[in-house]
Formats: sequence, C-alpha cells, structure tokens
Amino acid sequence: MAVGRNLQEAVVRDAWTRAVAGRGGDAGKAAASAEELLARYGEAHRGYHTERHVLAMLADVELLAENIAIEPAERDVLTLAICAHDVVYNGQPGEDERASAAWARHHLADADVPGEVIDRVAALVLATITHEAAGEDSLADVLLDVDLAILGAPQEKYDAYVRAVRAEYSHVADEQWRVGRAAVLRSLVERDVLYRTADARRRWDSFARNNMRRELAAL
Repeated sequence: MAVGRNLQEAVVRDAWTRAVAGRGGDAGKAAASAEELLARYGEAHRGYHTERHVLAMLADVELLAENIAIEPAERDVLTLAICAHDVVYNGQPGEDERASAAWARHHLADADVPGEVIDRVAALVLATITHEAAGEDSLADVLLDVDLAILGAPQEKYDAYVRAVRAEYSHVADEQWRVGRAAVLRSLVERDVLYRTADARRRWDSFARNNMRRELAAL
C-alpha cells in the first residue's frame, strides 16, 4: 500500500527525533532540525533523493535486522546517518556528502549529542561517497547496503529510479550523462562484492547486477 507524503514525513521526523533523543540529545532541538531536514528532502529539484528514499532505507534496515543483530544505541547512530546522508543534494557527488556530514555535525552538536556519536554519524555519511568502508564496520555495511538496495529492485521500480535520478541531473547534457552514468554503473557491477552483508547479497545482488547490465547496454 502506498504511503502518503504526510505520513512519510512523519515517519522520518519521528525517526530523526527519537534517534537524537536516544543518543542523549535535546528532543526539542531535534524536532526543529527535523523540520529543516524534511524541507531539504522536499526540494523541488529532487526526483529520487527525497524523504521516500530515507523511508525505504529505514524499512530495509528492518529487513536486514532480521538476520543481523544491531544494538539499540547502534540503531540510533545508523538512523541518524540514514536521515542525514542526502540532506544536501545538488547533483555534486562528493561535495553533497561532505556538506551533508557537516549539516549533521552542526545540528547534532546544537542538540548536545555526544561528540563521539557525532563523529560516528559523520563518518558513516562520508562513507556513502565511495560506498566503501575500511576494515570491519557493521554499521557502515548495513548503511551502504540499504542505500544501494534500489539497484536490486524489480525492473519497473529500477527503471523509475533511473528516470528520477536523470531528472535530478537535468542540468547535465545527454552525452555527459551517459558517460558519467556508465562509469558509475561499471564501477559497481564490476565489484566482486557489491553488497557487504550476506543477507543483502542474498536479497539483491543478482537482481542488481542484471539491472545495471541492462541499463549499461541501453546507454
């Protein structure tokens, strides 16, 4: 069943506010920053990277959590990183993620969240630049897997995602888009390990590789 936008926003708002409070932050400050977060995800130029993307990631964490134990404190950190990871999105890869990490740092500090939590959230957001994480990091594994879950969606949903992302890059000429998009797809489909958790690989890997190869052939 489709979820209306007001309900989507309410779920994201509640997730952010509860996670801030769960890590010792001020719930009132969290509620205020949640409104800015939602305003950013609702920007007119966004097609895919909206609150729906955040909501989908939060739901996919629940799927993976059926087989991956995540402690409550870690779940709060993961929720904060998911909510913040695309809060700045201007179609500038790398710069967007760094600006999103800075946004998270500012608003979490303003809510008096402990510094070690802020550092952890910011590091997770920055990991989405390359979709790689150094060493063993179970939270980064889950974050990166749910961020890429759309790649393993059914064909119709995947194609809608591609159209939405292309609309976000409407400022880019077709040939430049094809070259850039193909490079991104090849870098992903050629990875020996696309999804970092066993459950995500089981759920999405083969579908994702098929979708990306199909898109590459059409570019």
